[in-house]
Amino acid sequence: MKRAAAHDGFAMRGRAFVGWVRWFLLVTGVLALTYVSVTLLRATLYQKAAAATLEEQVSSQEQRRVSQTPALAVTREGDVLGRIEIPRLGVRVAILEGTSSRTLRLGVGHITGTALPGSAGNIGIAGHRDTYFRALKDARANDEIQIQTAAGVSLYKVDWVKVVAPGDTEVLASSTESALTLVTCYPFYYIGASPKRFVVHAQRIEQE
Repeated sequence: MKRAAAHDGFAMRGRAFVGWVRWFLLVTGVLALTYVSVTLLRATLYQKAAAATLEEQVSSQEQRRVSQTPALAVTREGDVLGRIEIPRLGVRVAILEGTSSRTLRLGVGHITGTALPGSAGNIGIAGHRDTYFRALKDARANDEIQIQTAAGVSLYKVDWVKVVAPGDTEVLASSTESALTLVTCYPFYYIGASPKRFVVHAQRIEQE
């Protein structure tokens, strides 16, 4: 009898523990899904706001051209600089100044020290591999990339794609040619801090 009672007690504790674990996993899962949903919603709303900001910048630029008033440089972290589009990959996202964690949650970021979007030189843009730059895994030579800024639209064509070490900053070196360098983490489905970087390089082309 005592052995049976002990066995029943152990079984009850085991069922209680399993029930607690299930409840804990359920709550954790709900909280995780809620966080992801809120983050995605916030990013989506921000992208709409960024698009409106870009339209205002384009309008303001047109007015400055008429009045011949010089434009002011945008340098603050998180400011909207433009928009990048890669039609074949379905990428269409705002370019923000800087690469802080908050900035890269809301869009892709202009890498400080590289040429500004729309200008001559090597423009560096970074984005997360699991959000806005996930589609770069399918990038290939001759893909067309469009950069929209207040000054107009610049077209680029991909000339190479490669994987580099995190410390390889040569890909972001300044250039006298008009180029575009997109950077994200690699491998794309790696869990944790990724060991490498995926780089897409493009050269500016003349619009027809």
